[in-house]
Amino acid sequence: MNKDDRKTLKNFGTRVRKLREGLGYSQEKFAEKVQLHRTYIGMVERGEKNIALINITKIAKGLNVSVNELFRTELKDEKEN
Repeated sequence: MNKDDRKTLKNFGTRVRKLREGLGYSQEKFAEKVQLHRTYIGMVERGEKNIALINITKIAKGLNVSVNELFRTELKDEKEN
């Protein structure tokens, strides 16, 4: 994995964390809601996990956003960094 890949994962994870926190969910409660393990959510938020499309869909639904919106914002944030 190169530097740009790690930056993409980090930006995506930061976006997930901001949206989750904005909805008032702890990592544990959010993980329950989207049926993923709490440590997995933590790894995604820290940019440590290259996440599968099915799990991206679960997370987007749990955050009440479309997958497109989740990535559109991530790409915008990435360009600003």
